[in-house]
Amino acid sequence: MLFAPLVGTAIVVAVATEPLNNSGQAAHPSMNEKMAATEPLVRSATDCIVHAVIADPRYGSGQSTELGDLIVDSMPSCVKPVRAMIDAYDRYYGEGSGEAFFMGPYLDVLPKAVIAGAKKTP
Repeated sequence: MLFAPLVGTAIVVAVATEPLNNSGQAAHPSMNEKMAATEPLVRSATDCIVHAVIADPRYGSGQSTELGDLIVDSMPSCVKPVRAMIDAYDRYYGEGSGEAFFMGPYLDVLPKAVIAGAKKTP
């Protein structure tokens, strides 16, 4: 007597929590879809870093503080968007690719992006 309601509940839960995928295989996003999914997260992390750097009183004050030091010092306040970017890269491009992207290509262009972003910010 308890078996029928239990099976019915299990079916409802399974249907409600699993996406419908008739192919039997996991969907593999195209390169364009991966880029479209990660680009807003890259922009969000970069915007956070730009705002943190230009908000730092040492920025533009004539002190001999290097831009790289300001970027490093901005990281604690930008942990969430940076972590979201890294996690998205891991999800879309494979485990470890987020850290590799962050430590390589992203950090290579970040100083130029900060300078360009600072010029656009009033």
